Amino acid sequence: MWQIFKQFFALGWVSFGGPAAHLGYFQRHFVHKLGWLDQPRYAQLIALSQFLPGPGSSQVGFAIGYQRAGLLGGLAAFIGFTAPSFAIMAAIALLNTSLTDNSFYQGVIHSLKLFAVVIVADAVITMSKQFWSKQTSLLIGLVSTVVMLLQQGLWTQLLVLAGAAVIGASQPEMTAPTEKPCVDDKACSSPLWWALVLFGLLFFVLPLIAGQSSLVALFSEFFQAGSLVFGGGHVVLPLLQESLAGQISQDSFLLGYASAQAIPGPMFTLATFLGAELTPSSPLLGALVATVAIFAPGLLLMVGLLNSWQALVARPRLAGAISAVNAAVVGLLVSAWYAPVFTSSVFLKQDFAAVVVGFVLLRQLKVPVLYLVAGYVALGLLLAL
Repeated sequence: MWQIFKQFFALGWVSFGGPAAHLGYFQRHFVHKLGWLDQPRYAQLIALSQFLPGPGSSQVGFAIGYQRAGLLGGLAAFIGFTAPSFAIMAAIALLNTSLTDNSFYQGVIHSLKLFAVVIVADAVITMSKQFWSKQTSLLIGLVSTVVMLLQQGLWTQLLVLAGAAVIGASQPEMTAPTEKPCVDDKACSSPLWWALVLFGLLFFVLPLIAGQSSLVALFSEFFQAGSLVFGGGHVVLPLLQESLAGQISQDSFLLGYASAQAIPGPMFTLATFLGAELTPSSPLLGALVATVAIFAPGLLLMVGLLNSWQALVARPRLAGAISAVNAAVVGLLVSAWYAPVFTSSVFLKQDFAAVVVGFVLLRQLKVPVLYLVAGYVALGLLLAL
């Protein structure tokens, strides 16, 4: 448990760039460096997270810990990865300073966005070599990339993945025997119904009892948001802004939004900031309640479906469908690399130069991620002078 927590806690301090970038960090650290799981298994976890609501990268991190040491291992991974950003966002809420008007703060935000472009590009190249090796998978990846670039959205994403699965299941060249991902046949044969039932109860019952106390209402609002949002942290922002209209000032919300983009770790910890702002009498308690509530739906669904998903991917007759979904997932990452990662970061030729230099340092010269983060922070401060 300590090893799992320690590894994710260390990543939680340096994982800048949002969900797509986090998947790149996880891939480099747990697949290539530590060897906790192989590339096909990692892609299976990403594919499952794409079908579920909630924070995709946090769900993948939780699943890595879960496969390593069961439910407690998953919780250790989640707490370790989330704790740094929770602490930072809670501190910002308590200080309540006008950081959005600070030129140095804005400079650091911009430089870290450029670093995210580098990280996602590295993940796309690595995964494309693995999952676009066949002609059919390459075509599926190409089509998924084009479709997502031209028509982004939740339903487009789900249709792309479903269409890829249908095509893959009908193509003999996509079908290959897969190693059984777990040894307990009984545990892998059906969902963990307690997690799915608990999710359903909370989703339907919480709104009915929200009026009983302010904390229950707070938990209910953020649980509903976490239950209905697909696609990660960026997607949840407009939903929260609309649902909390009138409860929090626009300036405070924008401060939380800017901070969530700038800090490492999951962007869902915007809930930490908002929970603290919504409960001024007990800000730390409010921050904790909101954070747990917004992450809970995605983690419960991951617990409920992870074992049965593994059983499905272990069946050779479904190997083609899973291979095709893996190819489509790479296409989704390519789309995410362009928008919002690239389009919201690279505006000038100097920005692109910083991306190229960072990519060469990471990909070719193997400079450690922590050093690159420090370099990009320094660049942001320098540009703000």
